[in-house]
Amino acid sequence: MCSKRGDVMGALSLYDSARLEGVRLGQHHYTVLLYLCSSAARGYEVYENMCVDKVSMNEAALTAVARMAMSMGDGDMAFEMVRQMKDLGISPKLRSYGPALSTFCDNGELDKAFAVEKHMLEHGVYPEEPELEALLRVSIGAGNSDKVYYVLHKLRSSVRKVSPTTASLIVDWFKSKQASRIGKRKWDKRLIMEAIENNGGGWYGQGWLGKGKWEVVHTTIGKDGVCKCCGVHLTTIDLDPIETENFSKSVASLALMREKGSNFLKFQKWLDYYGPFEAVVDAANVGLFGQGRFMPHKATVANEIHQRLPSKKFPLIILHNKRIKGDKMDEPINRALIDKWNNANALYATPSGSNDDWYWLYAAIKFKCLLITNDEMRDHLFQLLGNDFFPKWKERHQVRFSFSDTGSPVFHMPPPCSVVIQESEEGHWHVPIETELNYESERRWLCITRAKLDMVRKDCSTTSKDSKPLQKAECARSATRNASAKE
Repeated sequence: MCSKRGDVMGALSLYDSARLEGVRLGQHHYTVLLYLCSSAARGYEVYENMCVDKVSMNEAALTAVARMAMSMGDGDMAFEMVRQMKDLGISPKLRSYGPALSTFCDNGELDKAFAVEKHMLEHGVYPEEPELEALLRVSIGAGNSDKVYYVLHKLRSSVRKVSPTTASLIVDWFKSKQASRIGKRKWDKRLIMEAIENNGGGWYGQGWLGKGKWEVVHTTIGKDGVCKCCGVHLTTIDLDPIETENFSKSVASLALMREKGSNFLKFQKWLDYYGPFEAVVDAANVGLFGQGRFMPHKATVANEIHQRLPSKKFPLIILHNKRIKGDKMDEPINRALIDKWNNANALYATPSGSNDDWYWLYAAIKFKCLLITNDEMRDHLFQLLGNDFFPKWKERHQVRFSFSDTGSPVFHMPPPCSVVIQESEEGHWHVPIETELNYESERRWLCITRAKLDMVRKDCSTTSKDSKPLQKAECARSATRNASAKE
């Protein structure tokens, strides 16, 4: 109850009473108490008594002690708590490393901070953006260009879109004197191009190219995938075929476990018989667009998208059977829609007790086709798919939609390039910034090039130290002249 209320003093009073009365506390009691005392001086006493009483440790207790060490600025002790876990056969979690990493980064102890990261990787724990942001901050503070480069590529591979605070740090680096001084003046372009090709496009990982001051501007990416500032065509990074196949198998496996096996097996056979399809429509998401109740006529999105498909074949329409029944669906306009889709063998009604999401997701993956839905795919089901391959797949296949003032569907196709940090063959960088937006065309990017006046084009805004947009930069040359100069 004290833990529930956050009552540290009440918990310590109960703890003192228990010890005076000779009541032996268990692991759970100590763990809760250490959690409450994570920033209290008495926490060390509790930990020492836990050791004296030979109460077995768990990850939560040791992490709580690490947090106490962090509050005292003792990164070494915080890290020691994590190292103890291995000796005790405990698997550390990401949160276990946070106190040591945060303390070393705050203290500017670069080598110790990266020692923590190394330990994480050795134990199968991967840093996320908060941890990488801390590593980037300490690397910039130390002026260590190799570590900055390393962390930028870590952000590219695991985070993709960076937060505004991380973007601000990146701006700080490229505006620094150290950043302008480092880099190669000469390099083998052939080797760079080979590295880019081998890496699937969008980066080469061979170190800093060029020297001199950097120009950092805010930009957007056009529908053609071209940066509106520097004119570089951003890449659509290839999806690995083996990863794609493994992803498909994992989705099918999870669906069979969570759906009634016979139902999903029946669906798989149905797809083999009536497929392939060039698009899949999450009809429930479409029908609920903009209102709290299902509106069948909204599903005319399916009628509109099939006109745009190469085969002109109807997309696969996934809809729960409960939405196909009832008085509402017996209305002539709605019944005509259902009959039209059934006659085209394009409608699959998911059975009672099923989750539509498994069906439309699996079908879109199986046929490597477009998926029409505004679902953000962030709930527990999609978290099971991990944060590695799934975001890449979703980016390449999801088609969002809206409706015009006249009620006609408007489709927002997948972005013309991969929304991920990209490194060009000339050593320039493009960094997408995570923001709340409706469509990718609105996303802001950092365009980072070695400062040359003729590299700055329209739709650019220079950045201040804290990465906030300033006045629009005048274009030195038009896009046509810039393209001609490159030729």
